[in-house]
Amino acid sequence: TRVEIFEHSKVSVFNKMGDDNELLGASEFIKDRLYFATLRSKPKSTANTHFFCTDDEFIYENFYADFGPLNLAMLYRYCCKLNKKLKSFTLSRKRIIHYTSYDQRKRANAAFLIGAYAVIYLKRTSEEVYRALISGTNVSYLPFRDAAFGNCTYDLTILDCLQGIRKALQHGFFDFENFDVEEYEHYERVENGDFNWIVPGKLLAFSGPHPKSKIENGYPLHAPEAYFSYFRQHNVTDVVRLNKKIYEGRRFTDAGFEHHDLFFVDGTTPSDLLTRRFLHICESAKGAIAVHCKAGLGRTGTLIGCYLMKHYRFTAPEAIAWTRICRPGSVIGPQQHFLEQKQHSMWVQGDLHRSKQKQQQLRQSRQQERNMARLISSVDDMSIDSTILKPPSVDENEFREEDMIPTQGDKLLTFIDETQAYVYSTLLNNSYKVSRIIYGADNIHIIIIQLSF
Repeated sequence: TRVEIFEHSKVSVFNKMGDDNELLGASEFIKDRLYFATLRSKPKSTANTHFFCTDDEFIYENFYADFGPLNLAMLYRYCCKLNKKLKSFTLSRKRIIHYTSYDQRKRANAAFLIGAYAVIYLKRTSEEVYRALISGTNVSYLPFRDAAFGNCTYDLTILDCLQGIRKALQHGFFDFENFDVEEYEHYERVENGDFNWIVPGKLLAFSGPHPKSKIENGYPLHAPEAYFSYFRQHNVTDVVRLNKKIYEGRRFTDAGFEHHDLFFVDGTTPSDLLTRRFLHICESAKGAIAVHCKAGLGRTGTLIGCYLMKHYRFTAPEAIAWTRICRPGSVIGPQQHFLEQKQHSMWVQGDLHRSKQKQQQLRQSRQQERNMARLISSVDDMSIDSTILKPPSVDENEFREEDMIPTQGDKLLTFIDETQAYVYSTLLNNSYKVSRIIYGADNIHIIIIQLSF
């Protein structure tokens, strides 16, 4: 069971701010500077206080009963907006209050935004931020739910989302200093491919291709060929299909991609065998893997969640949260509970996988050291006869064409070339780099070698 953190932290309480605005229980994120509050009516900014609200600016596009969390592009735009306010000269002496309404859905998303900002930019832990959010009058928030019909059977809390953001940040899954928000918003649209990176450079989730690119009942459909250009540009080498066959897989293989079929029924969970096969494909692929089912949400998000748990030690809630922040609507119904059940085994498998990798790297390192020792030993055995450095005196006037035979100097140059070629090729084959080679006057060779693993 997951335990919610409900302990309260110290929070500034304003008895009076401005002329008419009474703000009780505001959560403080930057002392005397940045606060979050829930208000029943729209306040007016004063000489000392600047209020702003994003409830009607960043709006979640729901599938069914889902309402958040807001996606990565909206989080980025919020962070840019707040950073601009904090750096503004005209607001430099004012308290900045991000306020939200008592609409429970909008309130949850607003809390997620400022909470994620604190994790990313203020370097707070998820737990510290969550304690601040539930301080004062901000006692609890409506948990997020899956994009399905019927009753919600799995609560995804704001704390889960903040922990997912923190874990993704630690592993370098996003960097808002270099985030291309226009590209994200372009490709997430159905007409432009409907895909999102979950693990940048490794795992991309997308909606399943169709036999032909066309508009059907106002809904754009894309053939496999529509993805080729983007996939090649971003080193996607493998495509995994989880739904029933709609297009011919050879359309991808003929174009140079690996194509894998791992079918399981929509809305269900994968077998252990299928999960192992998926993880093996991900671990063996030379490049990135593009994964799709019918919509690229439920089955796709579930298997990608397994990868996140195995290789990055995400908890199940963190994996669900991060996947939904990247691609809203991911992981549905029983798939949420499936990830909870698989978390421990994925962690164990991941630890074993990393242990084997370290052992293999250690063996390779030791083999390289042995190769290096043999190389140095063989070079030490090489020598140059000092007499070759003393060529006989030759009168230029007596020089004849028939006398153009290799001299001792020619032999010396040939020996040096061969030695260098031997050293460089041997080192190159064993992942070493030559810094320089110095030849002495007699039998001495001094070789300075820089290792590069």
